[in-house]
Amino acid sequence: MTARTPRRAVDASRRTRQPTEVRRRLIAEAAVPLIAERGSAAVGVRDVAAAAGVSVGTVTYHFESVQEVLSEAMVLHIERYYGALSEAADRATRAAEGLRLLIDALFTDDTDRHWRMWFDYWNAGDRDQAFARGQAARYESWHGEIRVLVERGRDEGDFHCDDPADFAVRFAALADGLALQRLRQSPPLTTTDARRHLYRLVEVELEG
Repeated sequence: MTARTPRRAVDASRRTRQPTEVRRRLIAEAAVPLIAERGSAAVGVRDVAAAAGVSVGTVTYHFESVQEVLSEAMVLHIERYYGALSEAADRATRAAEGLRLLIDALFTDDTDRHWRMWFDYWNAGDRDQAFARGQAARYESWHGEIRVLVERGRDEGDFHCDDPADFAVRFAALADGLALQRLRQSPPLTTTDARRHLYRLVEVELEG
């Protein structure tokens, strides 16, 4: 038999590597549940590396700091969360139904994790201008989505509102306040009651 030539290890420079943006995304994805469970202040680079199944060096290669990882993870989660809400509302046959679906989705037994991340993101804006700019853009988009729903409902004859943009500010502010009360439970607030308060706002200001 002819002896086989031993296989040589593939040179490191020729190995298939995931693109940098893919690796960054995977690391940020792994950080999302950690932040939701513990809060960003309690998550370190070793925690992120362990969750992502990579070395600490891999994390620090792709991100300048753990704060940058947390920032990207929060933005990833928030954009995904509000994107899903918007899609659900857009699929509704009428705007009034879409707004009800949106309210229902804001407060469920699973959304406490989201609200913890949102307030973490909110608080980080006091320390980081990138966070602050991201918050401003997110709020502008969120207000715009509510305003468009109200305008659509007005065109369909279900809503009566002279200033949809002004209503959007009040709706978003009430949702944030209810979410904070829900998390702190001071005083106690159920998801059902949180929805009820938002339904009441819609009833009084848009349907009355």
